[in-house]
Amino acid sequence: MLEVKHLTKVYPDGTVALKDVSFTVEDGAFLVIIGLSGSGKSTLLRCINRLIEPTEGQILWDGEDITAADTTQLRHIRRKIGMVFQHFNLVRRSSVLTNVLAGRLGYVAPWKSVLHRFPARDREMALLALERMGIADQAHKRADELSGGQQQRVGIARALMQEPRIILADEPVASLDPVLAHSILGDLEKLNQEEGITVLCSLHYLDLVQRYSTHVIGLRKGEIVYTGSREDIRRMSDDEFKRIYGETAQRVGGGLEGSVGG
Repeated sequence: MLEVKHLTKVYPDGTVALKDVSFTVEDGAFLVIIGLSGSGKSTLLRCINRLIEPTEGQILWDGEDITAADTTQLRHIRRKIGMVFQHFNLVRRSSVLTNVLAGRLGYVAPWKSVLHRFPARDREMALLALERMGIADQAHKRADELSGGQQQRVGIARALMQEPRIILADEPVASLDPVLAHSILGDLEKLNQEEGITVLCSLHYLDLVQRYSTHVIGLRKGEIVYTGSREDIRRMSDDEFKRIYGETAQRVGGGLEGSVGG
């Protein structure tokens, strides 16, 4: 179980990105985080694996305090926490296979990773991960030759190389069209349901939230203003919607009018 307790993040310029955020995530959940751009969704996800250092509070995973972990401990913790990014975060000039192998960086000596000297077993794992994502035939292409949907699948394959127990997905479909968005979220859902990988995912459109989430939290100005299930989202009142997205927001086609999630 993941426990977030009184998490606060204040940036050096004084911006309060998160304010006293607390929630728990059971193993095997598909938790979706919703809210406007600037609500703190990305900061929250990146605090969990300490890509961003929290200012206050605790993050406990099976009782282990991630926020108190030293460099060596954090390296071991991060092995089991995969990350999928909105803009893919690939080395565009490198091959697809090399990008996927980067998911093993926490398991090999740094000098070997610099020289791309990965064990044969890791290369087999990488090809299998690409096969699971349906893009094994793209393994030796440059990453920037792939479509957006294919690049995101490379990102998921890279995360799988960590043999993760949790995947953090930061707006993973924000730059994709609706058909591809469902396809990518379907990939994450399959990993969640078939392998029991816990998923924490920030999303924008409520139709996607209703389809893929098991649990939902809503952030506004760094504070939790909504918690619920997939069924609660389907029954969301206008007051609850406006509490998350503001008084001027309107529900349009499962999303909201005049704003962009981030």
